[in-house]
Amino acid sequence: MVVAFYVIDDEQGDWTVLRVCGELDLVTSPALRQRVHDAVAEGRHSLVLDLSDVFFCDSSGVGVLIASRRLIRSCHGSLRLILPARGAADGSHVNRVLGALGVRRLFDVYVDVEAAITAEADPLSA
Repeated sequence: MVVAFYVIDDEQGDWTVLRVCGELDLVTSPALRQRVHDAVAEGRHSLVLDLSDVFFCDSSGVGVLIASRRLIRSCHGSLRLILPARGAADGSHVNRVLGALGVRRLFDVYVDVEAAITAEADPLSA
């Protein structure tokens, strides 16, 4: 069985939204890393990673998320993650992995893109 992985780019105001779909693992994580690097190279330092359609994430995927955070912070930018609407409450796969590794608190997590790009919105607690 071949699982599709793709990243869709979108601009919403000052924010670049990368919607990630599929498995985020050793094979696919370099593609996401490259997309984040490309966005930063183009001067886009306000980034939302929509992980709503990621149904599996391993340590390679987590590594890309942490590296993306580090890169964006080095540019004095902002990185926000989207987990499924019930992800923070019920524990989406990505949320559970981040929590199990103890790195969930490093990220500003929102329930949807609209909440993430709204300046007044507060992130969900870890």
